[in-house]
Amino acid sequence: MMPRPFRRLAACAAAVLLALVAAPRLGSQAPRFYADDPLAVEPETQEASKAAPWEIDLVYDLAHAYFATGRRRIEGVRAGNVNTVDEVPDSSWFTNRIGSRPLSLAEIRTGPVEHPPPATGTWTLLREKSAGFAAGFTARDSAGATWFVSFDAPGNPDGASAALVVATKLFWALGYNQVEYHLAPLRRADIRIDPKATMRRPSGRRTPLSSDDLAAVLERARPRADGSYRIAAGRLLPGRILGGFKYEGTRPDDPNDLVPHQHRRELRALRVFGAWTNLTDMKAGNTLDTVVGEGRAARVRHYLQDVGSTFGVGAAGPHDWSEGWEYVLQAGPALRRLFSLGFALSPWQVVPVVDHPSIGRFEGEAFDPLTWKPRAPVAAYNEMRDDDAFWAARKVMAFSDEAIRAAVASGEFSDPRAAELLAGVLIARRDRIGRAYLPRINPIVDPALDAGGIRFGNAAVDHRVATAPRRYLAQWFDFDNATGAVRDLGVTSADGPALAAPPGLADAGPFVRVDLWAEHPGQPTWSRPIVVHFRRMAAGWTPVGLVRQP
Repeated sequence: MMPRPFRRLAACAAAVLLALVAAPRLGSQAPRFYADDPLAVEPETQEASKAAPWEIDLVYDLAHAYFATGRRRIEGVRAGNVNTVDEVPDSSWFTNRIGSRPLSLAEIRTGPVEHPPPATGTWTLLREKSAGFAAGFTARDSAGATWFVSFDAPGNPDGASAALVVATKLFWALGYNQVEYHLAPLRRADIRIDPKATMRRPSGRRTPLSSDDLAAVLERARPRADGSYRIAAGRLLPGRILGGFKYEGTRPDDPNDLVPHQHRRELRALRVFGAWTNLTDMKAGNTLDTVVGEGRAARVRHYLQDVGSTFGVGAAGPHDWSEGWEYVLQAGPALRRLFSLGFALSPWQVVPVVDHPSIGRFEGEAFDPLTWKPRAPVAAYNEMRDDDAFWAARKVMAFSDEAIRAAVASGEFSDPRAAELLAGVLIARRDRIGRAYLPRINPIVDPALDAGGIRFGNAAVDHRVATAPRRYLAQWFDFDNATGAVRDLGVTSADGPALAAPPGLADAGPFVRVDLWAEHPGQPTWSRPIVVHFRRMAAGWTPVGLVRQP
């Protein structure tokens, strides 16, 4: 039976206990589908005002990733937060955008931006930059808004700032909560230090922030010809800051955080989205939880706070050659190189890459999404199944060439060749993701039923990453929603994605089940059916259930 996440989260513990005790005595059986299925929004009904800030130590986070996450047994269970039609509902984690509704090019260029850019005039330095390695600081503009300011590395014009801006547009379009970033100019003469500004020292103590500290930041930044600096300014997020989230387990002080993070599909899918953009730095320090709302309306909102470690250049310059190919600590390849005196070459050592100063080391010809790796193991990545990857790949493939170029244009590269290179690599990597994941599982999508029969699409064929199957087949059942019992109505088949209904459909009850599969000599996994349920409504049949079996 398909799991029913999020069901009746508003019920109190006493009511749940009563239901568990009473069910055997009454001999009742819960229906497979409820009147509100499929859920479009994840119910988050519990007050979260008591959620408290926590700090996830970077050293602990990395050690846990390598020595615990990297060795933990893969559970292999279905994502726990999908609804009955195998989709991710909107939530405090994720909002369905591209692939779920049409996104205009203007929306993609704008992304999460809802406010004006930083006001011109004086910048008041408040403290050091709170996250990430990029040179930067926290400051208040002349209008009183607080910003996290980061710079480009000396040898990489537009590199880090463009990566932040472009990546936030892509990940916003994919559905994630993002920081609002703007590109802006900054002059040293416009910066003053707040008398109360402090900076955390290596000892952990906070001491007054000085002009020498500011000079040290600017020494790590790239000045432009006129002496100004190009900055990426991230607006302070609304709400009370709690700190980052982990990619496994739940947050114990958030009563709405019920699904272990490694079993949230949108976090598993970051393995696909991260591979597409080469987002290698997936640690808790690059995430952020905030409490929004007050009192009974307080809820925790989850952000991918820093997606700037994308493409091929970061805060300190170009990524290492091995990024995306190996974990930073990966014994096998390192030992092979050591004992062969360097003659046992790893794939990244022989791949031709255009090392553009604004893009870094980012290529799409040798890229393999199945073997791509972040810097360290991630529990949610390890739990990704073929159905999760299929869902993610459809979202990546929903980006047209024009949509990708629109996101890249928001990076405002001073060299047009950089924008052309970045868009071209993203397009190539998008297509490789489609070829890797869409044919890997039964790719039948978007089933629709009427009195004449069932119509559907084939994501792999529609995106031209696989040839059409020899034929499609459907096995039909009358379905009893109360008991789960089925009555066979027969099998129909056709050469294309439209199958006639069996004669018994007209006499079926309010629910029917259809098992859909395809025969393809080169795609044996397509013979494993997707299981679709339809409910008869006044306007016709509507999908209410879908299970895609990996």
